[in-house]
Amino acid sequence: MRVIIMGAGQVGSSLAEGLVSEENDITVIDNDPERLRFLQDRLDLRTVCGNAAQPSVLREAGANDADLVIAVTQNDQSNLVACKLAHSVFNVPTRIARLRARDFLEDETLLAPENFAVDFAICPEQIITDYISRLIEFPEALQVLEFARGRVCLVAVRAYDGGLLVGKPISEMRDHLSAGTDARIAAIFRQNQPVVPEGETVILAGDEVFILAATEHIRPVLRELRRMTSPVVRIMIAGGGNVGLRVAQRLEKRYEIKLIEGRRERAEFIAGQLGNSLILHGDATDEELLEQENIAEMDLFLALTNDDEDNIMAGSLSKRLGCKRVVALINRRAYAEMIEGGPIDIGISPAQVSIGTLLAHVRQGDVAEVHALRRGAAEALELVAHGDAKTSKVVGRRIDQIDWPPGVTVGALVRNFDKAEVIGRTDEWTSITRYGEVEIAHHDTVIQPEDHVIVFCTTKKLVKKVEKLFQVGFGFF
Repeated sequence: MRVIIMGAGQVGSSLAEGLVSEENDITVIDNDPERLRFLQDRLDLRTVCGNAAQPSVLREAGANDADLVIAVTQNDQSNLVACKLAHSVFNVPTRIARLRARDFLEDETLLAPENFAVDFAICPEQIITDYISRLIEFPEALQVLEFARGRVCLVAVRAYDGGLLVGKPISEMRDHLSAGTDARIAAIFRQNQPVVPEGETVILAGDEVFILAATEHIRPVLRELRRMTSPVVRIMIAGGGNVGLRVAQRLEKRYEIKLIEGRRERAEFIAGQLGNSLILHGDATDEELLEQENIAEMDLFLALTNDDEDNIMAGSLSKRLGCKRVVALINRRAYAEMIEGGPIDIGISPAQVSIGTLLAHVRQGDVAEVHALRRGAAEALELVAHGDAKTSKVVGRRIDQIDWPPGVTVGALVRNFDKAEVIGRTDEWTSITRYGEVEIAHHDTVIQPEDHVIVFCTTKKLVKKVEKLFQVGFGFF
């Protein structure tokens, strides 16, 4: 696939790295020659220095023959113009844009072909906000991901000494679960190495365990591996930028929020946007300020500034002063890997969190959802099974009859996905909808047409092989 990526920032660079490794023809456009040189030194791709919103630059990048344009610069207007040019001038089949302004995100007509011609809009700040919100709901988790529109949940936890399943084979897990509750351990990483999760596999204290279950069953399953942490009540946020403000707006109705912002004018603006939060003008690395605001009584500290070093310092200081749990945004992947598990409990890489949403629209085949795991080293995919036993390598076959590559685990299926059931409401406008029926995958489970199949790949190299398994033969068409 010929792909043009506009913007060589964190999101664009991570996306380029992910797609180059899958044998795509990638061209990256950016105004900064240093960024482009850095990418070209590491990756097998083309670069064009210039403004992506100019037809001449798009032409030089090969827009006449491109299959996909992904505009992820920091500027909404540039991204929109680039998509419009790609559609109107170069007839590029698919256009994706990164957008921050709610005006564009909330009015689909603005993105229609006759206007800005954006097929899919991504807002990394909103994706990160959703990701953090799920982590808060499961304080004991390292990672919380959703599939099938929230019908299935994948949670990564660290197994603790004394857990009911620790020191025992996986096959005993079902003996501890109540009737009607089922789950699958999709993967285990032990000292950063994958362990194939089979019935006789014994879970050890310290293992990083990925558990897949219907969302309504995930909490009782987690109790088998982790002490359930007390619910989060009090949260302190460092940084009132785009992410910090969105997170505070999302959380303030359910939690007690204190937000620290270093810029006075920004703090005053945030105070006007939030109704139930305490806004503080100050430095989140100021020990005296943190103590005055009772950091030791906080259940969670979120370091969400745009500066990695400030987030690391503020997070480390808040943990030393007694905060129970610390989560920090860390743009540099090397930093995130280095600091996680010390004073900072979870380091979130914004680019890695966002990239899954983009990959789901880039991957060939019917890939409904993609989530990067363990800093992008592994992936979990939701694929839709099409065809029949004659045209598909997976439909009509039992799990154990399919030639899965080593390192691939099928976790669950969601069947009858088009059947939606309203099970409650969050408010008078918003209903809670449950899609399809969840079936945890076992060796004798048969994949049926239109099943949403959730697959775990311990390395990214396996993704292409899994996608080929789900490709339908020509007889289907």
